[in-house]
Amino acid sequence: MPEQGQPDAVTVKLFEPHHAEPFRRLNLDWIERYFAVEEQDRRMLGDPQAAIIEPGGQIVVAEAEGQVVGVGALQLIEPGYYEIAKMAVDPAWQGHGIGRKVMAKLIACAREKSARRLLILTNTRLGPALHLYRAFGFKEIPIPEDQHYKRVDITFGMEL
Repeated sequence: MPEQGQPDAVTVKLFEPHHAEPFRRLNLDWIERYFAVEEQDRRMLGDPQAAIIEPGGQIVVAEAEGQVVGVGALQLIEPGYYEIAKMAVDPAWQGHGIGRKVMAKLIACAREKSARRLLILTNTRLGPALHLYRAFGFKEIPIPEDQHYKRVDITFGMEL
C-alpha cells in the first residue's frame, strides 16, 4: 500500500467489463455497512454496463497493486445533467487520496460529455464523503422529489 505522499501508485481508468465485480463488491461493502441495499442499488450493481454506461453514463475505477481500490459512476439524468453515484474506496485504501482521484476523473468525464450540472444524493452519516464533495466545490441543494433512495437525507449540486 502506498504511503500517504505517494498517490501516483494509483491509476484511474474507464470501466471495462471485468471491473463489474469489484464495482459491485466495493459498493455493497459501504451500503451494507451503513444502510440497506435498495432496488436501485441492485439494478445498478447487477448490470452496471446496462444500467449506467449504455444510457450515456460512465464508470471509473482506481487501480493499485493490481487490484481495484476505488470506483465511481456518472449516471445520465437528462442531457447536460448527471448524477455522481456509487463512489466507493476499499477500506484498506481509504485516506490515500483515491476518492479525490476518482472524483476528479468523474468531473472530467462529465465535462467531456458536455455536462452543465452535477448532482450527488447522499447521507449525512458519510462524513468523509461530504467533506470530499465540498472540497470539490459542490454545494448543498434541496433534495429532489423524484430521487430513488430511502437513505438520502442531503444532496449536493454543482454547475460546470
